[in-house]
Amino acid sequence: MSNALAVATVTQALALLIEHHLHPEIDMAVSVETRKPPSDPPPDPTITVFLHQVSHNPSMRNNDLVTRASDGTLLKRPAAALDLHFLISAYGEETELVGQRLIGSVVRTLHEIPVLPQELIEEAARRPYLAGSDLAESLQKVRFTPLQMDIDETSKLWGMLHNTPYSLSVVYQASLVLLDGHQKPVPAKPVQKPDVRVLPFGAPGAPEPGGVTDGAGATPPAGAAPTAETSGARPTGTPSRKTRRPGAKATGAEAAGASSGESRSAAAKTATNSGATSTVRATVAKAASGGGGRAAKKAAGDPSAGRGGGSKPGGASARSRTRATGSGVRDGGRDGTGRTGAAGRPDDPGHPDDGTES
Repeated sequence: MSNALAVATVTQALALLIEHHLHPEIDMAVSVETRKPPSDPPPDPTITVFLHQVSHNPSMRNNDLVTRASDGTLLKRPAAALDLHFLISAYGEETELVGQRLIGSVVRTLHEIPVLPQELIEEAARRPYLAGSDLAESLQKVRFTPLQMDIDETSKLWGMLHNTPYSLSVVYQASLVLLDGHQKPVPAKPVQKPDVRVLPFGAPGAPEPGGVTDGAGATPPAGAAPTAETSGARPTGTPSRKTRRPGAKATGAEAAGASSGESRSAAAKTATNSGATSTVRATVAKAASGGGGRAAKKAAGDPSAGRGGGSKPGGASARSRTRATGSGVRDGGRDGTGRTGAAGRPDDPGHPDDGTES
């Protein structure tokens, strides 16, 4: 980082770099001047270093924002990143090719030493008009890169120089020059007393494994009695959120809830069975009334029942009763011969037969 004198310091240091590396190829006195090309070309060997353009560096354009703390304290001051464009021209006796010899020396020097040396920056800052320049303290180095200009760009550049004849020249870019703001950031306070402790889990004052999940779970001090909040115990009356695994025994309220649930389930199952028994009785009574005396005899165990009319023993009425009852009627069941006797009960209310033939 540097102050506003960095731009002029780079120009003067570049002139010194060219002047100090003219020899041994150039054995004549050469004047290196930091000004624009003259309108009247000088007859003596002369090199001009002219800063014709200053542009913002595109890669560092967004890194110059001011950074402040929450209380407004300046943490990072802004810095403008600049690229400097130099036009270096050479003059001398044309018959002796002095200008071409000087341009060759300039190109060789900047190709061999592309980074501006710190000692030349300090030498340039000793000039009276550059007193106070701190470019030498900057960590960012200034590097020179040659630029290629076509005929159109060259004509535009020299066209801006009013009444200035063209001379053999080269163009270089100096990057990167950082200009700091006036304000200085407040330095961070040094560490007064380092306090680093290493404790295993479970030791007094050590954090619990997994960290604290809520605001009330702070680590108790060493020697303090554990409380419901610090020990992680659940207050009395708080329902448990744990899910009981299959096959585990229920305890407390869970067992009571399970018993009441089983009672309700047994009551519902009994009501269902009662309804199914009533339906079976009604179906058997209807089948018995439609079959007449033969159905009653067959239900009572008479072997002659079921022969009349060409019907087989255990005919349609028996099949109807068997199908209706499924695996058997609860009221009667099966007798020793395997016949279903539920429909042949003489004491069944509403039965048309009393179990004897008329």
